[in-house]
Amino acid sequence: MSIDQFIDNEVKTNDVVLFMKGTPQFPMCGFSGQVVQILDYLGVPYKGLNVLENDELRQGIKTYSNWPTIPQLYVKGEFVGGCDIIREMFQAGELQSLFKDKGVPVKTPAAAS
Repeated sequence: MSIDQFIDNEVKTNDVVLFMKGTPQFPMCGFSGQVVQILDYLGVPYKGLNVLENDELRQGIKTYSNWPTIPQLYVKGEFVGGCDIIREMFQAGELQSLFKDKGVPVKTPAAAS
């Protein structure tokens, strides 16, 4: 299986996939960590793939998305963006709407400030 096929398969068979540096339990860069915090805060189930374990994956995901940076978030097969885009969407409430529109469960915080 080529790296493109692997990435395509992961993106299409998982509702939410985060290509990141490190793991959800132990992010290895601040940007990946911010996206993990947002997803965990929203209670969204997702699969984290560590690009640091495989250089072919690290380069392959950049080619696949035509996006130069990591992390990269995919929802229902669609590339959403990197850290800045995810953070801005989250702050504006757009990320929560995207998940709901795509049928991905989001927990509602008890006391939204």
